[in-house]
Amino acid sequence: MWPKQVDFGSENVQRNILAVAAPMMAAQLLNLLYNIIDRIYIGKIPGEGTIALAGLGLCFPVITMVTAFSNLFGAGGAPLCSIARGKNDAEKAQNIMNNAFFMLVSTGMILTAAGIAFHRPLLYLFGASDATYTYASGYMMIYLLGTVFVMISLGMNPYINSQGFARTGMKTVILGAVTNIILDPVFIFVLKMGVKGAALATVISQFFSAMWVLYFLTGKQAELKLRFRGFRPDIACICEVIKLGFSTFCMSFTNSLVQIVCNTMLKTFGGDLYISVMTVLNSVREIAHTPVFAISDGASPVISYNYGAEKPDRMRKAIRFMTQLGFAYTLLIWGLISVFPEFFIRIFNSNTELVRAAVPSMHIYFFGFFMMAFQFAGQSVFKSLNKAKQAIFFSMLRKVVIVVPLTLLLPGLGNLGVAGVFLAEPVSNFIGGLACYITMRRTILAKLPAA
Repeated sequence: MWPKQVDFGSENVQRNILAVAAPMMAAQLLNLLYNIIDRIYIGKIPGEGTIALAGLGLCFPVITMVTAFSNLFGAGGAPLCSIARGKNDAEKAQNIMNNAFFMLVSTGMILTAAGIAFHRPLLYLFGASDATYTYASGYMMIYLLGTVFVMISLGMNPYINSQGFARTGMKTVILGAVTNIILDPVFIFVLKMGVKGAALATVISQFFSAMWVLYFLTGKQAELKLRFRGFRPDIACICEVIKLGFSTFCMSFTNSLVQIVCNTMLKTFGGDLYISVMTVLNSVREIAHTPVFAISDGASPVISYNYGAEKPDRMRKAIRFMTQLGFAYTLLIWGLISVFPEFFIRIFNSNTELVRAAVPSMHIYFFGFFMMAFQFAGQSVFKSLNKAKQAIFFSMLRKVVIVVPLTLLLPGLGNLGVAGVFLAEPVSNFIGGLACYITMRRTILAKLPAA
């Protein structure tokens, strides 16, 4: 039996957000298992776990790029669907979803072909050495074969959530995550496939997730259904989706750019060991980010729907609740990471040399992590209200304008070295997070009536 649909236009706003955010949080935490479980098992490979982690870390820009294009059409179209539903325009909402699916599949095929053709020069550009290239190419070539499945799963699941079926969206990820957990040790250790086994397990898992999404969106229970008969791409609709999704795309794309720059500088100032350290820190950051992502994503359809329904009082309540809950969580997780850094590091690798290098790096990298709550809150509101220009600007500001230049400059200042690479992140959190949130408060929140 499918779960009850959440009504975004009535009932308690906080309850609406939690009703969507809770299963989305569970889904996103499980989604992490696609890659996190890979890293945990790869980091435990006897005798080669540390260097294998570095190889896997070199693939992050590619994985992030696939996520970026998934978000371009998924996160770009889902808020528009919610706005259209709020206006009772089901035809427009369905058209948005159909065109998004077309673009996800088309783009996935292009990325697969391009990635396979240029994987070698790309990996060396990303900071590969002769020692790490073998591991990186082994994972990347297999992962790319499943690009279309990944994009359908990640890109179409927001359209399930935008209809109020958050628990169904959670099941999308549960199916793939459980499959990945089961297959990873079999392929990596039993069949002795190493990093190639981890990639194969991920591809198979994403295939099952994609099939589940298609099963629901073409079935009877969905309010908006994928329909392929007589379909023709709507260029105007696609452009509208891209316009809004470009902000989320920029966040993922610039994350990929930052990863490339970081790996390059770490290779120069610290060698392959520090690429392994960054792989661990990125993994911990993904775990730490997930709940606050879920909170902002859970609030997004509520804000979008009530924007379309012209209920500003409910919008104000949703924005405030999202911000307060996100701040409380990020403050708590910063405290835990600061007090127990080794616990988080040893989840992925227990090599003495790596742990010794990772502990001070983690303290620097996660300093003031609570500032991310303001970045997420501001970005979520801009995206939810179809304020594409503002969303894009603040996506670019934090990563391209602040992080990348600082990552290139700080290592050479005052003999900071690798510490300078890790310092760029907290500086950007303070400057970019505050700029985004203050702008949102003054341009949007201040104009809404008091709750």
